[in-house]
Amino acid sequence: MRRTLGGLLLFLTSCTASLPLVTQPRATAVPTAFQNPATDTATIARLDWQRFFADSALVSLIDTALRANPDLAIALQRVEQARAGLLAARGALYPQVSAGGVGSLDKFADYSGVGNTDTNDGRRLPSLVPDLFVGFRSTWEIDLWGKLRSRRKAAYARLLATEQGRRLVQTALVAQVASGYYELLTYDNQLAVLEKNRAYQERALEVVKIQKLGGRATELAVQQFAAQLLRTRSLAAEARQRIAAAENTINRLLGRYPQPIRRGRALTMQAVPAAVSAGLPATMLLRRPDVQQAELQLTAARADVAAARAAFLPSLTLGPYLGVNAYTPALLFSAPGSLAYGLLAGVAAPVFNRSAMRANYARSAAEHRAAYLNYQKNIQIGFEEVTTNLRGLENYREVADLRQQEVNALTNAVATANDLYRANYATYIEVITAQRSVLDAELNLTAARRQQFLLLIDLYRALGGGWTAAQ
Repeated sequence: MRRTLGGLLLFLTSCTASLPLVTQPRATAVPTAFQNPATDTATIARLDWQRFFADSALVSLIDTALRANPDLAIALQRVEQARAGLLAARGALYPQVSAGGVGSLDKFADYSGVGNTDTNDGRRLPSLVPDLFVGFRSTWEIDLWGKLRSRRKAAYARLLATEQGRRLVQTALVAQVASGYYELLTYDNQLAVLEKNRAYQERALEVVKIQKLGGRATELAVQQFAAQLLRTRSLAAEARQRIAAAENTINRLLGRYPQPIRRGRALTMQAVPAAVSAGLPATMLLRRPDVQQAELQLTAARADVAAARAAFLPSLTLGPYLGVNAYTPALLFSAPGSLAYGLLAGVAAPVFNRSAMRANYARSAAEHRAAYLNYQKNIQIGFEEVTTNLRGLENYREVADLRQQEVNALTNAVATANDLYRANYATYIEVITAQRSVLDAELNLTAARRQQFLLLIDLYRALGGGWTAAQ
């Protein structure tokens, strides 16, 4: 018998050796720096968002969003779900004890080979045999091969991954609120530019009407100036609609219904840092929640593979019980005569039709490879976002400077065109063209400033900024 059991265990253990090992492709080396030459280890991502954003109105909005945003609250509940999963996985390592009572009444056949006719102390039992038990029963699977420990490890890794997922939602939320705020300031500035030009164009229209009365201008000139004024008014109405939509978007992120948004300094008064520190890629990988989440999901998937592999091996289960047992309630608690206890131990392992277990192992192996590829993808995405935003900050700094020069030049051109028109050296078409050009240039300058702030915010998020260990 010992040789038979030993041979069976050897056979079942050797079956796991026939399972294909999980392999993963070679990882691509991560560059040592975002730019050439390499930057230092300092990074703006280490700044708390309260310090990174200097506008007190924006800080107040972000603080409200972190307390009331529904997506962040949902992410927190996912953490609690994973915590419950970890408790369940830990509990599987310990005995399960249940308390209860069992009662039965049997009538055995006269010719049956099963059944008792008297008790252990020689008392005669009735034809209907009662059996009562009150006590504790336990089942305990001994984790011989680490299957349960692997499942616990997977559950713990998933708990940490959901915490990183919560941080990922927070960093995205901080970036969304900040981006929406600067979009709102952009539309405010566009509306201010349009209102300023509308006032200039209204005065110009009044002048050309007076000139028409004096015979110095035609009705065509009046119509052209009026059409330009109508265009500016329509653009102002569109800007007011964009302001309303931006405010509603911010309010939704803050978890509240539409209401006015308090602004701080105007867009033209906001300063973009002359230089930003991105640090090293290794620092980014340690701070980005999506990279950390993907790494923890990879750890959980690896533990799932180990648990699925161990499921092919024999499992040892113990089933002790302790209680009182009698054939009548009057004797049920008459110890020690009614005391009953025992231990049931069993070894079981799958032998035939193990397709479900093989399918589970294949699924776990595929999920492990997918988790590894997802981890590599998140690293590449992070590197791409940082380098793109760094280059974008450099380019749009130049764009904003050039567009400011364009606005200055066109502003002077408008003044010159007005002087020449009054002196009959320029046509009204040249005046209208100059006014329209400076309006478009000012709107383009506003868009360039907005893009600078959006790139800076996205760089802060891409480097892993927006959360702190205390939070």
